[in-house]
Amino acid sequence: MRSIDEQGYHFEEWLTPEQIAADVKEVAGQISADYQDKEPLFVVVLNGAFVFAADLIRALQNVRCEVTFIRVSSYFGMASSGKLEFIVPLQQVVDNRDVIIVEDIIDTGLTIHQLKAHMRGLGATSVRVATMLFKPSKLEYKDAQPDYVGREISEEFVIGYGLDFDGFVRNLASIYKVKE
Repeated sequence: MRSIDEQGYHFEEWLTPEQIAADVKEVAGQISADYQDKEPLFVVVLNGAFVFAADLIRALQNVRCEVTFIRVSSYFGMASSGKLEFIVPLQQVVDNRDVIIVEDIIDTGLTIHQLKAHMRGLGATSVRVATMLFKPSKLEYKDAQPDYVGREISEEFVIGYGLDFDGFVRNLASIYKVKE
């Protein structure tokens, strides 16, 4: 098992690139089955979800789709403000579209809760959520329950495969959990 040290913390490999690829393939298979005769719009939440989104979209089978990106924040300093701020707003029209929001990790669900409401308010026909990781024990917003999940995780802090630590280590091919 590989391990790394980052900013004074020790992390051990939790998911290898092969395990991640298998999870992504599973999620892509589910989406491909659900959207084979539709043209969904994938709304990728930056920065963390870009790696997962790239792999996911390439793994789709017989799905004609569009991709766009947004960047949001719900934090003021180190605490949640409870309100979503659009740093990079949505550039695509979602009216009468099937939207799939792509996220790297969902814990409380605040961001997804507010993004789903925003997409519905813009006239989306349907709004579903795909996430690489999901922390069901932390979920506070029931409508933020993801439709497609790569893997469930407990409350550990994770890095790699798009997930960062103060902006760094997104480029790691594996996902690492903090070792206490």
